[in-house]
Amino acid sequence: MNNIFDKIPTCLKQEIVEPLIEQDSVRIERIISKGHKSPEAGWYDQDQNEWVMVLRGEAILAFEGASSITLKEGDFVDIKAHRKHKVEWTDPAIETIWLAVRYSD
Repeated sequence: MNNIFDKIPTCLKQEIVEPLIEQDSVRIERIISKGHKSPEAGWYDQDQNEWVMVLRGEAILAFEGASSITLKEGDFVDIKAHRKHKVEWTDPAIETIWLAVRYSD
């Protein structure tokens, strides 16, 4: 048995993406951010859908051609494949722990 909040590193020089389950068309990840954000240039443009939930912390997601959204603990969003997006901000004071599910239709 594992716990999503176990083994959080004390030093987070870079964002951590840990696969929890990988199957043919589904990948579930734990992502740990602390003040991390996407590069200024470019957008994520993924081939799979991505459902993400903030379990702890807070983040701001930007979408190309749309308003940014703030995600707090318990908030989630389903990002369809090829919807361009990026992480604008994560809380620098505490770890933001995400649960991400990448899946195909």
